[in-house]
Amino acid sequence: MPQPHGFAYEQRDGATAVVITHHGRPVTTLRGSRAERFLREVAAGDAQLVMARWTGNYKRGNERTARRHPRNRPS
Repeated sequence: MPQPHGFAYEQRDGATAVVITHHGRPVTTLRGSRAERFLREVAAGDAQLVMARWTGNYKRGNERTARRHPRNRPS
């Protein structure tokens, strides 16, 4: 499975707000306790993977199954 890339984050208002972007476009804004929890997770693990998980932009494991669906087969 390819690793996520293109994510970045910026802290605003101290640590009370975090804006996550993907390829320069804002994806989500976290505030308060969610922002603090996110910052702890980023410090402890792979930042790209954490940001992908928090934004919901990551592979779910069903791509191979979807590729075999009749609707997605080449004609």
